[in-house]
Amino acid sequence: MPGKVHPDDLLTHVFDRTGCDDKAVLQGPAAGEDAAAIDVTETPLVVSSDPISLAASHVGTLGVHIACNDVAVAGADPRWLTVVLLLPDGSDLDRITADLDAAAKDIGVAIVGGHSEYVDALDRPIASITAMGTGDFVPTGGASPGERIVLTKGAGIEGTAILASDFGEQFGIDEGLRSRAEAFLEEVSVVPDARILRESATAMHDPTEGGIMAGLQELADASGIRLAVDREAIPIREETAHLSEAADVDPLRIFGSGSVVATVPDDYAESAVETLGENGIEAAIIGTVESGDPTLELDGERIEETVQDALYPLWADK
Repeated sequence: MPGKVHPDDLLTHVFDRTGCDDKAVLQGPAAGEDAAAIDVTETPLVVSSDPISLAASHVGTLGVHIACNDVAVAGADPRWLTVVLLLPDGSDLDRITADLDAAAKDIGVAIVGGHSEYVDALDRPIASITAMGTGDFVPTGGASPGERIVLTKGAGIEGTAILASDFGEQFGIDEGLRSRAEAFLEEVSVVPDARILRESATAMHDPTEGGIMAGLQELADASGIRLAVDREAIPIREETAHLSEAADVDPLRIFGSGSVVATVPDDYAESAVETLGENGIEAAIIGTVESGDPTLELDGERIEETVQDALYPLWADK
């Protein structure tokens, strides 16, 4: 029935699943507490919020990583989360909160508050997560002409996992390929990528909805510059290519969480890619920053339209 999650369920499934311990948290989730308290230092506080409403299979894991990614690519270390869960009656609260807890511990963040409620009108869980962190700020809009564009991991990391988990059976994908693709979910966090790149990056961005192409467009708009990108230089994994072909979608236009797009001064680009590789993170230089009107040029073709994610029509038809 609709309404708040029962206090007994909060005690069992929520209050003891709060990620890592952090001494800066003065008050975290607890019975009767409606607000969190955090002791913030003089370091800038970086805050970002994101909802997860469609990827029902991994709403807890994706929610944590995607919210923390936004803080990480802004140059900060994610530290605290608040989580709002809106659930259809019968939702697996145990699984969702276990996923939230595991993902938070994996990154090293504390869940400090939030809200959980059952909503009859919903047919899938929705998680709205706010991430907060501290550190020096790196903007999305800091790119300058003459710099190089670095991409970590490759195109469609998150989208590949979603295609496998939500549509693999529909498109007749064999079990081995589906299993490998679903494992991409373990790579959705870009916190390690951003910690390396922030040492030399002038701008960082994590592509999400609309994939790599939308992420590049957003960076170009924020920086007021032109990005010239070579499609062949963009890494696309075998699993991503197979699933994208089966679903008839462009791998550059599906959810891109799991990669970082960064602009780096020309003198530092090769060393940044090398350092990422030494830390087990594949990366490539995919283009250059040029002067001119804010736009994305892919293989010399100007992308005029705002890129829409290619997975939305698949959900609509499901």
